[in-house]
Amino acid sequence: MKIFQTTMFRNIDESEIEEMQACSCMRQCSFERNAVIFHMGDIVHEIGIVLAGNVNIEKVDLYGNKSILSNVSAGQIFAETYAFCQEPMMVDAVAAQDCEILFLDLNILLSGQNTERPWYSKMLENMLRISVHKNLTLSNRIFFTASKTIRGRLLAYLSTEAVKNGSTTFQIPFNRQQLADYLNVDRSALSKELCRMRDENMIEFYKNQFILKHLPE
Repeated sequence: MKIFQTTMFRNIDESEIEEMQACSCMRQCSFERNAVIFHMGDIVHEIGIVLAGNVNIEKVDLYGNKSILSNVSAGQIFAETYAFCQEPMMVDAVAAQDCEILFLDLNILLSGQNTERPWYSKMLENMLRISVHKNLTLSNRIFFTASKTIRGRLLAYLSTEAVKNGSTTFQIPFNRQQLADYLNVDRSALSKELCRMRDENMIEFYKNQFILKHLPE
């Protein structure tokens, strides 16, 4: 994905992007799968923009239990709240697959000398739009984990993915362990429930591709 195709640079033209690059506020890095991009406890001043691959936002407690809070796909951003607030990160940002990340340095980008630049207000507007959308994503995860049963959590998640993709056939960004971590359930129990739902002709699946066939009355 090209820089100007991302939501962060919506309505910002190439000449304005070149002007931003001249401020030395951008750097681009590659990360291999499972590499930790930002660690819990880091104090960051950069926003990450995923140009290729995707990133999981993970929380690991003192006992080693991991939860996946969200998945950041190509074109989306991460760590913006921590970069703005300058608070230690309470999560890890981990490459879910090989990734290409563009970092934006907020200390430079939002400095007083740039407030009159034509792209400045556009950038702030885009950040606000992205932040509101991410709040909706985090709210959805609350809905997904509200059910007391694994089946209920799966149905809530898979139904939402079908609506989001506009089709009952879709791919999810998680493998089995990651899906279990995202829904906060045991992987073995999750796999058994998926198989029961398949045997009941509710779903079909192969790896991370799913087909919703029919839902229970």
